[in-house]
Amino acid sequence: MENTRFQKGTDRLNEVDGSAGQNVIASLKTIAPDLGKYIIEFTFGDIYCREGLSLQERELITIASLLTAGGCEPQLAVHINGSLNVG
Repeated sequence: MENTRFQKGTDRLNEVDGSAGQNVIASLKTIAPDLGKYIIEFTFGDIYCREGLSLQERELITIASLLTAGGCEPQLAVHINGSLNVG
């Protein structure tokens, strides 16, 4: 069976964020279901599955980016949890 971007992204999302990530995707189902699919496919299926950086490094970069952007507290909470999950 071919491992699609969506399946690869779902697997990586679960590895990084566990239920917190799935809760974010579920919260988008009624207002922007395509956005949830895009987040899984692009962010976790493409970006988070690339070679070159560890999951720990990716989470560190994501947290730093969210902190500098400001106003991203909900996303920051998810990624802090993710960083703890990946060590």
